[in-house]
Amino acid sequence: MKQIITTVALVLIMTACDSQNNTNLDNMETTTALSNKDKAVALISSLETGDQSAIAHINPTNYTQHNLAVAEGLKGFGEVLQHAPEGGFKANVVRAFQDGDYAITHTEYDFFGPKVGFDIFKFENGLITEHWDNFSDLAAANPSGRTQTDGIVTITDLDKTEQNKALVKDFVNTVLINGEFDKMPNYFDGDAYIQHNTMIADGVSGLAKALEDMAKQGITMVFTKNHIVLGEGNFVLSVSEGTFAGNPTSFYDLFRIENGKIAEHWDTIETILPEEDRKNDNGKFNF
Repeated sequence: MKQIITTVALVLIMTACDSQNNTNLDNMETTTALSNKDKAVALISSLETGDQSAIAHINPTNYTQHNLAVAEGLKGFGEVLQHAPEGGFKANVVRAFQDGDYAITHTEYDFFGPKVGFDIFKFENGLITEHWDNFSDLAAANPSGRTQTDGIVTITDLDKTEQNKALVKDFVNTVLINGEFDKMPNYFDGDAYIQHNTMIADGVSGLAKALEDMAKQGITMVFTKNHIVLGEGNFVLSVSEGTFAGNPTSFYDLFRIENGKIAEHWDTIETILPEEDRKNDNGKFNF
């Protein structure tokens, strides 16, 4: 299966269609007591725990799915569940933060194979109305011995959220999209840069070497558009579109900012399904 099936889809299908409205109404009071971030974590964790009360966090009549491998509506998920592994699914949320109506999670999955993923949920009136995700297969530690999810998890510098988001947006547009690599030193503290990409070593020098090696092999990584930047304190997630090795690709890049500089980076890189293989028409992005 080319793409991991959304956790929201699986939780939804666990409950009968005809009882969905009642479930949400009965749990509305409990739902509103939690932050959007807490609701997102509860929903994803329920994939492993089986806590069906988490379904109360989803709007039963207004829910848009951007995982292109999942059809719209509850009935679209029935076929997926028939292929669930015998031991069930695993989901360990490592990081979670929120930005306005959006909640973001960074999760280790065992979901049709070990994967790492970012999920973005949009909330309206306390309920989830929209969902995006991006996944990469779990890989071995990178050249610096770092995994795809280890590293700092504590949210700090809440007063610097907008400043940090602006820094990341400028970096993505200036360096990754416009290719002005000579300006990279503006965004880092010397060579200090902790890297969790599976193929790249620590340091700005490690990034430069990886790009050079890819170029020698004829492998291109092109960023063409930044769709959204979301953040809370020292953590900022950038969602971009482009190509990798010539294939249409979705790039989710999570940055940790420290003292006004990019200090740490995690990512997932996912090939976008061609139109003929898509099960919904909502688009991979459309924030």
